[in-house]
Amino acid sequence: MVTEILIVDPVEPDRTAIARAAACLRRGGLVAFPTETVYGLGAHALDRTAVARLFEVKGRPPNDPLIVHVAALEEAAALVTRVPDAARDLAARFWPGPLTLVFPRAEAVPTDVTAGLDTVAIRVPAHPVAHALLVAARLPIAAPSANLFSRPSPTRAIHVVDDLGGRIDMVLDAGPTSVGVESTVLDLTQDPPVVLRPGAVTVEALRGVVPSVRVRPPGAAASGAMASPGLLDRHYAPRTPMTLYDGRSASTRAALVEAIAEAVAAGRRVGLLATSEHALPVRHLPVVIADLGSERDPGQVASRLYAALRELDAAQLDLIVAQGPETDEGLWRAVHDRLRRAATRVVGS
Repeated sequence: MVTEILIVDPVEPDRTAIARAAACLRRGGLVAFPTETVYGLGAHALDRTAVARLFEVKGRPPNDPLIVHVAALEEAAALVTRVPDAARDLAARFWPGPLTLVFPRAEAVPTDVTAGLDTVAIRVPAHPVAHALLVAARLPIAAPSANLFSRPSPTRAIHVVDDLGGRIDMVLDAGPTSVGVESTVLDLTQDPPVVLRPGAVTVEALRGVVPSVRVRPPGAAASGAMASPGLLDRHYAPRTPMTLYDGRSASTRAALVEAIAEAVAAGRRVGLLATSEHALPVRHLPVVIADLGSERDPGQVASRLYAALRELDAAQLDLIVAQGPETDEGLWRAVHDRLRRAATRVVGS
């Protein structure tokens, strides 16, 4: 298969390109497209054959559900049995945007999409290309990240091609995504609602609308059918072994520097994934540094995270060392979550 790549403007996408992508989806094809979070791999959500092909192409296990994308809250009505008042309040505040809501599933949604669960995860993306595609296709689009399963999510079209080129029908290339980490997933079928996966819509922001929102504990066991994407202990991971130094104490940061120095002395090729501030103590060493930006700008750090992981993974290293964030407040909660799941080993608290 030859994967067709269509370059489109991220703000005003070409209607002809969008129409071709929409027609491909209606025929049962697979189309990668940008959202504000990461690139998604789209399939007609109600076409079981297309959904099965999506799972096969990604190498995704069937117990990991998909997120269904629609153009507006009203289009979710046919996919769910009930839209609670909280959903309308949250949609009014955060849709379109990087928030996924979990509803009771209607029979119209194949259980292949939902890992056999009676719930369905739905999002209204904000990216102009994603919105235009949904409007043109006139169907719900199931779209996990457009990468091989468990790899770092794609934030550029080249990442999609690296993983899935020759295996999918089309890629809409609109340049880099802005948010850089996947959507927040909030389960509205639980009372009170539970954040299953942290993302760009922060817990603090959600509680501004629904004060009772809880957070799924980090490291909570996930077995059988997953309630949400992104719950596996090992996910978003580079192929190169990665150690995360997760403690916020001076001793943990010192241990990171010492570990890098020892690895370099032993002749190992080492990469460091860290903010500008945490990279300073090792800049004198022969280390490949992926600078995520300033600790004062979590948005920049999140947007660079997956691209930096992929760059280090391509550098033929023996080891990647990563420094965890200083806090779990706001967007840092999502960054921390992705780093822990990407790591082969975690040192510190």
